[in-house]
Amino acid sequence: MLETTTRDRQAERRKATRDEILEAAWAIAHEKSLADLTLRDVGERIGMRAPSLYSYFASKNAIYDAMFEQAWTGYLAALELETRASPRSARSGLRTIAHTFFDYAVTDLARHQLMNQRTIPGFSPSQQAYAPAVQVLERTRGYLDRLGVRDARHFDLFTALIGGLIDAQQANDPGGDRWARLLDQAVEMFADHVDLAPSGRKSQ
Repeated sequence: MLETTTRDRQAERRKATRDEILEAAWAIAHEKSLADLTLRDVGERIGMRAPSLYSYFASKNAIYDAMFEQAWTGYLAALELETRASPRSARSGLRTIAHTFFDYAVTDLARHQLMNQRTIPGFSPSQQAYAPAVQVLERTRGYLDRLGVRDARHFDLFTALIGGLIDAQQANDPGGDRWARLLDQAVEMFADHVDLAPSGRKSQ
């Protein structure tokens, strides 16, 4: 006899509404800005009065918190996909990491600001929302360690280098490729600085 599965339809409806609220919040952040997000705008977007949103999110910062978690969860999935295969060389592995993060950041300014900049006064992500960001950090550190980048200062330098190119691209040529075209050159300069083997040889 087949077992029957009991569905929690109320929980499903609640999750669907939360997802709809977050989708509306992202749309408003893209059209205006993260800082201009209001509960009234979110409510109007989905046909709900602003006070009713409190049944799903305790505050506007709780919406930001869920958006933050979504953003880092999305990047974690992209990172895991791109780093699944072993790189041909240490330098190609560095390029993979650099391009994965750069591309994810520059395709969505609002998402990048929420993930990596302190755009919202008074907002700090909860431990739950920050968890995928920690996983990203650990996976990236582990990947770079296997490539031969093991010094914590070098890791910081690498992330600052890529982050700086992202900020320059977003600020000065949004939608273009002026700083994107410098990415591989910057990675090669970094690889030379930390003395990684050239691409034709495998790292030790």
